[in-house]
Amino acid sequence: MKLTAIFPVLTAALIVLFYCLLPPLQSCALSPRLHKKSGREERTGEILALCFITLLYALAAFSHLGDRQAPKTSHVFTSGESVTLELDGPHSLSRAMAYSVIGTGGYTLALSEDGVSFTDALELEQNYVALLKWHDLELSGRARYVRLTAWGEPELGSLTVYDETGAPIAWRTTGPLTDEQSLTPGKPTFLNSCYFDEIYHARTALEHMRGIYPYEISHPPLGKLLIALGMVIFGVNPFGWRFMGTLFGVLMLPLLYLFARRLFGRGLVPICCTLLLGADFMHFVQTRIATIDTYGVFFTLLMYAFMYRWLFPEGSDPLAPSSGEGRKRNLALSGLFFGLGAACKWTCLYAGAGLGLIWALHWALRLRREGRRAFGALGKNILFCLVFFVALPAAIYYVSYYPYGVGKGLTPGTGLLFRGEYLQCVLDNQSYMFRYHSGVNASHPYSSRWYQWMLDIRPILYYLDYEGSTRASFGAFTNPVLCWAGLLGLFVLGWCALARRDRRALFLLLGYLAQLLPWVFISRITFAYHYFPCALFLTLVLGYVFCLLRDNVRAGRRAVLGLTALSVLVFIFFYPALWGQYLDTSKASLLYRWLKTWPF
Repeated sequence: MKLTAIFPVLTAALIVLFYCLLPPLQSCALSPRLHKKSGREERTGEILALCFITLLYALAAFSHLGDRQAPKTSHVFTSGESVTLELDGPHSLSRAMAYSVIGTGGYTLALSEDGVSFTDALELEQNYVALLKWHDLELSGRARYVRLTAWGEPELGSLTVYDETGAPIAWRTTGPLTDEQSLTPGKPTFLNSCYFDEIYHARTALEHMRGIYPYEISHPPLGKLLIALGMVIFGVNPFGWRFMGTLFGVLMLPLLYLFARRLFGRGLVPICCTLLLGADFMHFVQTRIATIDTYGVFFTLLMYAFMYRWLFPEGSDPLAPSSGEGRKRNLALSGLFFGLGAACKWTCLYAGAGLGLIWALHWALRLRREGRRAFGALGKNILFCLVFFVALPAAIYYVSYYPYGVGKGLTPGTGLLFRGEYLQCVLDNQSYMFRYHSGVNASHPYSSRWYQWMLDIRPILYYLDYEGSTRASFGAFTNPVLCWAGLLGLFVLGWCALARRDRRALFLLLGYLAQLLPWVFISRITFAYHYFPCALFLTLVLGYVFCLLRDNVRAGRRAVLGLTALSVLVFIFFYPALWGQYLDTSKASLLYRWLKTWPF
């Protein structure tokens, strides 16, 4: 057996051994005392553990996130405009580095020794995939003068040329294209340039900041506005456009801990759930890229956490019939976060549909138990939900289009929201998004289907760069321990929900299925990152299994710690291949290509 095959086989064997420790489910007794009081020392220990996990994850997530600096000054060309730059003398040229900002078009670069007679040397097309990036250009010829002639309206941030020895040449001309030469990197990488869908979302965030009608309008605006917030704080650079997503990824850890503690009680289980999330490949990679998926998952976590708090007031027993609902503010907050999520990405509507089903089942059971007495409470609750799950989300969604209105040339201010042109802009975009997503029929070498996500079969490669015999690469896929163990855990939850009528198990199962089942019926091209919200629920699915072991097996705590430790160890093992460290190409394939479909 090859070394590469040993890793997945051993991991799968340990997961099977873990499940072999479970007693027969019909004899399992789950503790109803989920919210038992704990001593001061125990609570302090949990808080310290949570802080340590969150801090350690934050250090890993923010390390190698991206450069903190990029060219700040730039020149916006008009079509046909020429700009001539002078070097400090005549030189034989070998290459050039150019940093593109936004605005599409391109340039013809011409060389001259006397400043009169120019010879075209190369063309650089600045199309929609070439923005907010450094470009390494081959350049040959002898010159003292470099002339750029543009077509379209491209924006260029910096230009550096190199002599035949590979040393950068000083410019005699000063200005926005030559004043930040010290920021030019040795080569384009993910640390200094956009990669994957950042070319859409980081660009759109910058367009919102500048009041330009955006190029990418296939998703609602709020996620891009959150990306822009990081750029306002840290500047228009890779760290700036990735900061907010990474911060939201860090914040998910303590939020998941609080949700898990409400689900499973204090102690070991919520800490282990937090570790599982922190060690998930999908969570780590996806929150470090400037796309909008992170925000949708973040708000999905919150909307389900507050719905659970409303359904199960503190101290209630999920194994007993419901005696009523919790505070309505929890239901209102669930609706608020649903609205924020939907304004980031339409996939949050799937999460909202799951909440609607859970709400409907809750009231169906209550009506069956209480009969007509519950009709009055149901009517009031329907009105309450119409406000917080329909009116409030619609208002959030509508207001989030404010940058579109400004980009359309409408006068800024609250009055913009009441203009007919603004309303028409919002409605037109909904029509466009529906047509766009329903009509996508493109192909991609790393596309995958929902059943492949469940088995971790086909990751999507986000970045790949070769340097001699080494390569740097990373992609989006789930930690195999979480993916495979969580998949088995779904069957455990299904049995407990149906046979034991455990409403807690049913809640988690419906939450997971609400994220997955819509993709079964979607025929458009899909990718592994669409499984991100499901991976979040898998951590809680395993938390439920951990409770079964904790409450029914003498060595249950050790088994829970063992599987959690295995997940963390696998993350540490893969860490160099999750952030883009250069590794020996053959060794990387030997260590990380557990399945033939994994891109290592």
